[in-house]
Amino acid sequence: MIKIGMKIGDRYEILEKIGTGGMSDVYKAKCHKLNRMVAVKVLKQEFSENANFVSKFRTEAQAAAGLMHPNIVNVYDVGDENGIYYIVMELVEGITLKKYIEKKARLSVKEAITIATQICLGIETAHNNHIIHRDIKPQNVIISKEGKVKVTDFGIAKAATSNTITSNVMGSVHYTSPEQARGGFSDEKSDIYSLGITLFEMVTGRVPFNGDTTVAIAIKQIQEEMPSPREFVPEIPISLEQIILKCTQKSPDRRYQNMAELIDDLRKSYANPDEDFVKIAAIDEFAATRPITTEEIASIKKISKPQKEEITGVLPKAPKDEADGDEYDPTMNKIMTVLAIVVGVIICVVAILLIGKTIGIFKMGKDNNISASDSITSEISIEQVVMPEVMDMEYLKAAEILKKAGLVPKAKYEESDTVKEGIVMGSSIHEGLKVEVGATVELTVSAGTKTDIVPDVEGKTLSAATKDIMDLNFKVEIEYDYSDTVPAGQIISQVPSGGEKAPSGSTIVITVSQGSKSEVFQMPSVLGYLTDDAIIELTELGLEVGDVIEVYNNVYGAGYVCYQSIPYGTDVSKGTRVDIQVSKGAEPEVEEKYCFKGDILAPTTAEIMDEDGNTTYTSGTEVTITITKSDGTVLFETKTTSFPVSVNMTGITGATKGTITMTYTYKVVIGSEDGAVDENGDTIVTSETKEGKIVREIEFTKEE
Repeated sequence: MIKIGMKIGDRYEILEKIGTGGMSDVYKAKCHKLNRMVAVKVLKQEFSENANFVSKFRTEAQAAAGLMHPNIVNVYDVGDENGIYYIVMELVEGITLKKYIEKKARLSVKEAITIATQICLGIETAHNNHIIHRDIKPQNVIISKEGKVKVTDFGIAKAATSNTITSNVMGSVHYTSPEQARGGFSDEKSDIYSLGITLFEMVTGRVPFNGDTTVAIAIKQIQEEMPSPREFVPEIPISLEQIILKCTQKSPDRRYQNMAELIDDLRKSYANPDEDFVKIAAIDEFAATRPITTEEIASIKKISKPQKEEITGVLPKAPKDEADGDEYDPTMNKIMTVLAIVVGVIICVVAILLIGKTIGIFKMGKDNNISASDSITSEISIEQVVMPEVMDMEYLKAAEILKKAGLVPKAKYEESDTVKEGIVMGSSIHEGLKVEVGATVELTVSAGTKTDIVPDVEGKTLSAATKDIMDLNFKVEIEYDYSDTVPAGQIISQVPSGGEKAPSGSTIVITVSQGSKSEVFQMPSVLGYLTDDAIIELTELGLEVGDVIEVYNNVYGAGYVCYQSIPYGTDVSKGTRVDIQVSKGAEPEVEEKYCFKGDILAPTTAEIMDEDGNTTYTSGTEVTITITKSDGTVLFETKTTSFPVSVNMTGITGATKGTITMTYTYKVVIGSEDGAVDENGDTIVTSETKEGKIVREIEFTKEE
């Protein structure tokens, strides 16, 4: 079992855990032989006794160890010790390409081409060594602090032979090629497809295909035509558009046949972006997009069952796609066929009755003037309520009464010199009248003597709507509701409506869409995830990552998520904002603080007596006062000619005792010359200046 501080391979000291995956954990370590930091990937204990897992782990190591290139995360060493299987790799400090795209929304054309070219150069080296990556995606590309692009995680790569490789590896379904999605062969051109999707995301900020389940996305990869990136970003040059489309052709034969061809076109596009030079082979019978078969769908569902992810190490929850299950369930098809026949018969009978009535064949009841449709309509009772009394009430109270009655209140503000602001002055429906449930009742409300025009924020995002409202000095009240038509995070409605008048400084109530209620799912837990992994997890679920704040935490290590604003298991929908907190490590122990307050008194007689019994200090002499801690740190220093000196020091740490040192100078007579006198007739004497020093021990007081 790996522990922080232990040494493996007699040279790699484990410093901290920096990542986790389905099969392995990754640690930061120090190589004592070469005195450098490295990353050590260690096979998890539960898999180390499984021969198949160990074999796969060794295969990964052997495949990656043969690759040396500036655009690949290099492997330095492979080993096993006491049942611990590990790979030692280059430690790259930086962020993933996925995170970089999220930060910038989308990349410029020049930057995207530059990054893509470096990725191609790294993968080309792998292909030249007969190694296919099989999982190219932005999460597996690291941009170092120096700006170097490196491809990592050849976790499912295998040494290719001259024969076609078959595999049921799904990789990441957003980036997987059609042939991988079908469960068929994958080769170098599968990596080219995944790179094309990655390049698409770099320049548009989104993936071309999305869906609620991996199966739904995989089917789109197989059946749906690739959208042009220029549909989302019109300024993308034609050459780059064609490069992306050629990389992502459904048929491998119509893609670039090797990385060298792709690199050549990327360089041409960088130099001449608006030149139409990319050639895509014509579609033939075998290359054309064809409908997916039932057998292939079954295969996809089988291989897309939750697998352990290399990034987070958490089994992803793939919700059952009921629509997919219904569409391809033979039993359900039979039921639907029978129901369709029954409905058809009913429609025919109703049609015959109506036609018969029209030409006088049938009579509908006792009154020949009542039609079949009238008879049906007459049986429908429309629910009604009595309009309550709301005049002269405050609008908020009136609105609450109308809502309880099943009516929809709508305010229309008008200025008034006589009616107090916020009071209902009129109503579109008089009290006591019967009105259909769900009807809108427009209330005329006094806006007082000053009103402003309410901004129209329907359809805008919450942040944009809030800004528009507050810029006009209105207040904002936010409500949430589900909507099948308004995307999550956008405004469904507002009260009062845009363009209407409302009292200056009054509250505008806006209703924010939570998306379709059918898209509600349970909030996952990202506690214990590395920051980048948590953001990727939330973003791929369609959740909005809000504030990311660093805090001290005694449970989770530095760099790991320790808090999420929406608890695990809570119902959420796409677009919901989630704030997270990231641990800075254990909270440092708070040092006790001390203080020193009081007066420093003048030197005492005992302190100023020299060894001959003479005093060395007289009142008015300049004294330098210094207060230091026991470790010699100076806390206070001043000069004075009078005493006492008041001191008030707080926040002292690191010591409980100290000293007060007082220094001054004085003169000492050392002799006189025989018969020597000055101009006044006084005997000339000689003296020297000496330093007096007084030291007092003190103790600091602990602060409360």
